[in-house]
Amino acid sequence: MTTSPQLFDLSGRRAIVTGASRGIGRWIAEGLAEAGADVGVVARKQPACERAAEEIRTATGQNVFPLAFDISQPEAVDQLVERATQALGPIDILINNAAIVWAADTFEYPLSGWDKVFNLNIRGLFYLSQRVAAGMRDNSGGSIVNVSSLNAQLGAREEHQPIVAYNASKGAVEALTRDLSAKFAPFGIRVNALSPGSFDTDLVTQIKADPDRFASYLRTIPMARLGGGDDIKGAALFLASEASRYVTGQVLTVDGGCAAQGGPHVP
Repeated sequence: MTTSPQLFDLSGRRAIVTGASRGIGRWIAEGLAEAGADVGVVARKQPACERAAEEIRTATGQNVFPLAFDISQPEAVDQLVERATQALGPIDILINNAAIVWAADTFEYPLSGWDKVFNLNIRGLFYLSQRVAAGMRDNSGGSIVNVSSLNAQLGAREEHQPIVAYNASKGAVEALTRDLSAKFAPFGIRVNALSPGSFDTDLVTQIKADPDRFASYLRTIPMARLGGGDDIKGAALFLASEASRYVTGQVLTVDGGCAAQGGPHVP
C-alpha cells in the first residue's frame, strides 16, 4: 500500500497551470511545484508570467517555465502545448484556471462581451484540455483540474453580480468536467473541478475598500474569512495527485461553508 506522503508527491510530474501569474492560479502553481512538479506558468502578459515563474522557481527549486499565451486563441493553444512539451516533457497535470469577468446590466449585456467570456472560460479551456489529453492518452493518463466558481451553483441579484456570462460559463465548466471525466476515464485521465468561494483576490477589492461593508460580508461566510493560498493549494494538490486516483467527475467546493448556507450575502 502507498504511504500518505507518497500519494501527494508530485516528483517527476509535469504540470501546466493557466492564469497563473496571480491569485488562485499562482497559488496552485506554487503548490504543485512545492510538491515536486515541474510547472509551466501560463498567462497572457509576458512580464507578469516571467515574474511569477521566477519567484516560484526560486522558492521551490523546481523547473518552472513562463509560457505567455492567450488561450482564447486556438493557434495560441497549439503553440502553448508544443512549447510546454518541449520545455517540460509529456504533461501529466493540467490546471485550467484562466478566466475573465465582463460586467454589464443583464438587459443590456452585449454579445461581444458574452463571446469574449465564453471564448476563454469554456472554449479555450476545452480546446486546451483536448490537446493536452491527447498527450496524456499516449502516456498512461493524467489529471485535469478545472477551476470553476461558487457562482456556477448560485444565482445573484443584478446589483451584486452583473456578470451573467461569467456565471453561465462556470456552469458550463462543471458540466464539461462531468462529461469529459466519463469520456477520458478509459484512458487513465481523471477530470475534476475546484469551485472556490470568496478568496482574497482582485475580485473582492471593491468590497475590501469599504471596511464596514467588508466586515459585514465576512460575517455572512460561515468561517468568517476569505480563502487564501494554502486553502486552494491543498485542494488542488489532492485532485492533481495520486491521492485522488479513484476520484473523477467531481466538483470540490472550497468556500468556507458558503454553499451550505445558500451562498455569501453581499451587503
